[in-house]
Amino acid sequence: MNKRWILKKVEDEYSVKSLADSLKISEILARILILRDINTFQDAKNYFRPNLDTLHDPFLMDGMETATYRVINALTENQLITVYGDYDVDGTCSTALLYLFLKDLGANVDYYIPQRLSEGYGLSKTGFDYIHSKGASLVIAVDCGITAIEETDYANSLGLDLIICDHHQPKDIIPNAVAVLDPIKPNCEYPFKYLSGAGIAFKLAQGVAERIGKNELPYKLLDLVALAGAADIVQLTGENRVLVRAGIELINSNPRPGIKALIESSKINPGNLSSGQIVFTIAPRINAAGRMGDAKRAVDLFISDNEESAREFASILENENFERRKIDETTLNAALELVENELDLNIDIPIVLHQEEWHPGVIGIVASRLVEKYYRPTIMLTSMDGVAKGSARSISSFNIYDALEKCKDVLLQFGGHKAAAGLELEISNIAEFKKQFNKVVKDSITKEELLPEITIDSKLKFSEITPKFLRILEEFTPFGPKNMRPVFLSEKVQTAFSPRIVGKNHLLVSFKQEDGKKTFDAIGFGLGEKFDIVNNNQNLFNIVYTIDKTKRNGNTFPQFRIKDLKISSGNLEEF
Repeated sequence: MNKRWILKKVEDEYSVKSLADSLKISEILARILILRDINTFQDAKNYFRPNLDTLHDPFLMDGMETATYRVINALTENQLITVYGDYDVDGTCSTALLYLFLKDLGANVDYYIPQRLSEGYGLSKTGFDYIHSKGASLVIAVDCGITAIEETDYANSLGLDLIICDHHQPKDIIPNAVAVLDPIKPNCEYPFKYLSGAGIAFKLAQGVAERIGKNELPYKLLDLVALAGAADIVQLTGENRVLVRAGIELINSNPRPGIKALIESSKINPGNLSSGQIVFTIAPRINAAGRMGDAKRAVDLFISDNEESAREFASILENENFERRKIDETTLNAALELVENELDLNIDIPIVLHQEEWHPGVIGIVASRLVEKYYRPTIMLTSMDGVAKGSARSISSFNIYDALEKCKDVLLQFGGHKAAAGLELEISNIAEFKKQFNKVVKDSITKEELLPEITIDSKLKFSEITPKFLRILEEFTPFGPKNMRPVFLSEKVQTAFSPRIVGKNHLLVSFKQEDGKKTFDAIGFGLGEKFDIVNNNQNLFNIVYTIDKTKRNGNTFPQFRIKDLKISSGNLEEF
């Protein structure tokens, strides 16, 4: 698939030189900082040395005063508190975080995670009935609840007090809970709007701890905030970046037994975990618990204080992830066949597929892989309990939540955000939904937006890649949305050695530039189709890449991760 290359621009080139001089760094690195809205020495100091002292006062969040008062009252009267979470990484981390925090305070505390297949996402009457039967007085919902209007009323009818800690988009009506903590709800003046669910749970813990004089207690739970923040793909800017960076440092220095066991079972070198490894290696194993079985096992893993039992839970998650990957592959192959045989992508802009037998735990993953292949907004639907339930994934420029909002008359329910959402509808309405959704997408998306783009932070010569450059570049971590690994363009490079295909379809190659004094190894995942043009050592190339690290013989070396490459024509009109 062809891709557009877009080189980002800095409006004021003088500001680049000024920042570079004040920080004593290269202008390329200064340019990348300015593109991230880091314009002054102090901004850069806060960015490179994120400090927990800069976290916002939790009581700036609307509802925090009431929420902390109710929690402290439950602690004082030894009331049973149940933490009600979601079954993904953010939900299970949020649940474990509050459970452990309250346990440390001597609380009478339990937790509840719904069964994905039988109960579905979020708060439910079934869940509240169970919690009520156990004698709970207070329920704290984490990573869910902001749209649960009827369910909240039902909890109230049972005499359950409910505090909602959520970060998802609210609808017009806010649930009638004791307190609702969500920085993006109307009239909430909390300065940072992009916390994960675990981030909201952490702020509640902060608020309670501050009120009872145990301010430091929540900070030992930052490892769970880091896992959730990285895995839930929230913006890694501002407060999130402070929390995730501190949490990853905690994991690397002193991992709790459950996280240590996950790292071991994932074959990751201990002490060097990155946000990328959380997203691509750790998170799928945690999510597998909810997708394939019971997400409570993930919570049990996190709250375990025994290394032997933690390894047992990690082994279960490893096996479930293995089974999940097999089902992924089968479902993906079936979906690809449907797209190729039943859809005309010249007419149908989005991809909407339905098969009754698809496993509901993997359709979101497969939808994401279809987006990667075809670069179209994609919805995968399966059948459960007589209705169609699905997962929606989008491309960068298209708000799939807003699109579903415009089709709500044929939906039973939906929720999510710009990039991903869940939905439910009557099976008899699938054809009408496809028609409406197709029209909404056609009316609001351009042909250009259907061509994936690569945004480039800066041009870079190989001679500019020095040890100091690489050392400072490493300080940009943790990488994630709004703080992605910088993307570079190097022009007129050529192969230094014959390329190879490794794995399924990955291009392994080395490049040199100019006088050839510096050679860098590179890998292009899924770029095997470029082998023939790269194998001609007479060609000069323009390459777009990020810089990562690899280990050989115990030593660490920079390695390029190629995002795209083209034969250099000397005419870079796209820039």
